Amino acid sequence: MAHIADSVLVAGARVAGTACAEVLLERGAAVTVYDRDDSERLRALAARGARTAHGEFDPALLAGIGQVLLSPGFPPHHPVAEAAREAGIETYSEPELAWRLRGPGAARWFAVTGTNGKTTTTTMLAAMLAAGGLRTAALGNIGVPLVSAVTGQAVTGHAATGPYDAIAVELSSYQLHWSSTLAPDAGAVLNLAPDHLDWHGSFDAYAEAKSAVWRGGRAVVNLDDPAVVALAKHTDAHVTGFTLNQPEPGQFGVALGFLVDHTGEEPVQICSVDLVRPAGWHNVANALAAAALAREAGVSHADIAEAIRTYTPEPHRNVAFAEHAGVTWVDDSKATNPHAAAAALAAYDSVVWVAGGQLKGVDVDGLVAEYAHKLRAAVLIGQDRTEVADALARHAPDLPVAVLDGGDDAVMTDVAARAAQFALPGDTVLLSPAAASYDMFRSYAHRGDAFAAAVRELLGEDAG
Repeated sequence: MAHIADSVLVAGARVAGTACAEVLLERGAAVTVYDRDDSERLRALAARGARTAHGEFDPALLAGIGQVLLSPGFPPHHPVAEAAREAGIETYSEPELAWRLRGPGAARWFAVTGTNGKTTTTTMLAAMLAAGGLRTAALGNIGVPLVSAVTGQAVTGHAATGPYDAIAVELSSYQLHWSSTLAPDAGAVLNLAPDHLDWHGSFDAYAEAKSAVWRGGRAVVNLDDPAVVALAKHTDAHVTGFTLNQPEPGQFGVALGFLVDHTGEEPVQICSVDLVRPAGWHNVANALAAAALAREAGVSHADIAEAIRTYTPEPHRNVAFAEHAGVTWVDDSKATNPHAAAAALAAYDSVVWVAGGQLKGVDVDGLVAEYAHKLRAAVLIGQDRTEVADALARHAPDLPVAVLDGGDDAVMTDVAARAAQFALPGDTVLLSPAAASYDMFRSYAHRGDAFAAAVRELLGEDAG
């Protein structure tokens, strides 16, 4: 098992950082916790015996430190990361610590990463593992901190859980970048598109971080995504592919309206494509990836089918929440980049598109060019709304577009009203922003909730 130092600096005092610090303190480590801001969590950790610091980072905090644990918000160019690198101090993330803390008989890890669809696929996978009779949970970027689940130790905000037979683990590019020994039994890369380039520095660095999910030697690969296929050419792992086309031997795919496993001698129909929720072919792909991982865990085809049939989608992911006068209203607030928005736009024929927010340096022009023909109108909000408006002017100059000012969730009242004015029977009003939410909202969930609340207020008792 990889070494855990006796003296550790934990950078970040939110959920992951606090959980790491509490687990390490329980193990008797000397723990220093640094965060930019003072907080109740930081003060609580000090009361438990941690040395704490906040404000501008002082490299002197690294004196005597054996390892540094970085929370996801700390990119490679952050002063903490740079100072640790210059001092030759090993640096890693909460999932890496959890991996190192596993004891005898530890749960098997089945991991999911990609630009979009991670949470949907991870929760689908957890449902499949549970249907197969395994003690399981969806963890990682969601749920209980991994360090708590692995050790069985209660941490702030979470009771002790487990033990588990197998866990479905959602891993971000940030977490994978700061890992070195973490090696899931099998890992899936769902898709790759430009995202978080300000954090990683380049698309190649972003993609390379994702490939760490295959370190355990079993790779589940999206054969319909050229960037994932190109990345897989450099792995030594055993590859199982999935595709929305008819699968060849050794692959999962779709044939005659069914999800199919063709990794055995003969293809096996799992279930009808129509059972997959949320709607959209991108979620069929997510279900195929989850099924491939579940089969690696030994789950039967019948149990996988039952899990798909009974799966409850996570909120804010292409969820229709109201229908009135022939118009369907859909919350896809989780679409925080153009690649995610493309999947939702592809699912509908005529769309009043609600978009805008923080584009994070990613170009939206290609998205608009591809889907402008589907748009009835657009309602734009957020920090980078003019960039979306400019793209629409280039590719759909006659499209009705409302560009709304407003710096908080109150703008959603106007969004709902303007969208209702544009929409005709048969249209879908789709909140799929293609951008992050923090310019105006606490989170993508807050954005989606504000949209749904405004729509329901507008429609009143007529909302279906």
